[in-house]
Amino acid sequence: MPSDEAVMPTPMNNAGGKPLPEQAAEQASQEPAVRQYEWHGAWVVAAHGAYDMHSIKPLADALVTAARKLPKVVLDASGVTFADSTFLNLLILTHQAGTLRVVAPSPQLQRLCEITGVDSILEIRDTVDDAAAS
Repeated sequence: MPSDEAVMPTPMNNAGGKPLPEQAAEQASQEPAVRQYEWHGAWVVAAHGAYDMHSIKPLADALVTAARKLPKVVLDASGVTFADSTFLNLLILTHQAGTLRVVAPSPQLQRLCEITGVDSILEIRDTVDDAAAS
């Protein structure tokens, strides 16, 4: 095989084929993360990372808790890198439980909302301040 067609192997340590520490740190930074706080009478849930049926639970727990704490929930979606139908279903269920506003969805998430018609159901805002104030 010519050298320009060769695939660079992934460096692994000798203990069971686990990634090296620098790769593990990179993979961990891609894991979904949820941050929560109160802001001007609304409960803000800031989601970061990719969400599908395998990674949605922490975000679902945060949104359910948020809907119980305050009647207005703001989802800061600016850090969401991937979302599928599981994510959209969660948004709809949260919206049905109370007031949900979605802030700064990525172009991919915005397009997903448009294609599925979810954008006509949810309130989408540009900033957390706008969402909390409205």
